[in-house]
Amino acid sequence: MRHLAGLVAAVALIGTSAFAAPPTLSQTPLSWSPEQQAWGYRHMEDAFPVKVAARGDHVRALPRASRQIDPKWTRDGQPQSISSYMTAHHTSGLMVLKDGKVVLERYGLGRKPDERWTSFSVAKSITSTLVGAAIADGKIRSLDDRVSTYLPDLKGSAYDDVTIRQLITMTSGVKWNEDYGDPNSDVARIGLFTAEPGINPTLAYMRKLPRAHPPGSKFVYDTGETDLTGILVSTAVGKPLSEYLSEKVWKPFGMEQDALWMTDQGGHERGGCCLSMTLRDYARIGQFLLEDGMVDGQAILPRGWVADASTYHVKFGSEVEPPELGYGYFFWLMPGGYAAEGIFGQQIFIFPRDRVVIAVNSAWAEADNDKDWTAQHAMAEAVRKALR
Repeated sequence: MRHLAGLVAAVALIGTSAFAAPPTLSQTPLSWSPEQQAWGYRHMEDAFPVKVAARGDHVRALPRASRQIDPKWTRDGQPQSISSYMTAHHTSGLMVLKDGKVVLERYGLGRKPDERWTSFSVAKSITSTLVGAAIADGKIRSLDDRVSTYLPDLKGSAYDDVTIRQLITMTSGVKWNEDYGDPNSDVARIGLFTAEPGINPTLAYMRKLPRAHPPGSKFVYDTGETDLTGILVSTAVGKPLSEYLSEKVWKPFGMEQDALWMTDQGGHERGGCCLSMTLRDYARIGQFLLEDGMVDGQAILPRGWVADASTYHVKFGSEVEPPELGYGYFFWLMPGGYAAEGIFGQQIFIFPRDRVVIAVNSAWAEADNDKDWTAQHAMAEAVRKALR
């Protein structure tokens, strides 16, 4: 499954001892009931340890456009609307921006506009964006640098010859089993690994993995490597990932609330999972990318970074179902745009030519069902059509 790993690793890396949740969240997130999802996704900080990415003193306005949209479309011969879609797909929030203005904003599942919602693997795309910020700051020299240059504990491991570019396109070639149903898979075992003194447990586990393919030759979805990327960024910049996110994006772009970032059992932010933020801040992330990482004329990211991050560095064959056609720097690529995606229906669509951002939060019954993803993409296409 393409998106489930983020949650499996979140549960595994933290371990059951840290799951100090209210009685309503007594089960693991994979088996939460709809009622537990609707409450738990808004209150992940009550179930897992987090760090704060602080907002700044100002808030980026998202003005309401004079023209609001209410798309209608047909799917499998059945009439569809935003209301029917949100009901059928347990959507807690849907926001559409056109040229930075709100043309649609709706909530469901009892959620209010000021309530956060967990991102699951949407966090991966934010982590790769922070790689770009670290390059702009001169803290990372090049994507073609070896990962072990910044994480010397990986020297002598299968990652010694892997570049940062290969890491953020999931083409490292290091062996990894993402099967959440297999108790012996890497994604299950990494959370049970006994860390070596002084080494982050994720890093300690990853450096023991063998090589399966030459670097750059094969795409393998690997949540462990997205967490590894987060460790690399924070090591390079010399500060926690949440603090760096606050400094480079949350404060300058004007997010409306602090973000909460889940941490692993070593206390490091999960580069691959679980930022909690408001729906409007999800949309602001999309707008930040749509504006090429510029804030008041100042470049937060290197020139051309967003275009490069949303380029087909990997083109999928039959191993990944459409509508995703390829992969960039922790972004999923599709006709006309790209997206950050997380299990249970979290998604930020960015359509550069249309100047459109679509932010969606959901609590799907299944974590990663292709029918749900294709339905969500059909909704996004209906939105794009309504704005043309």
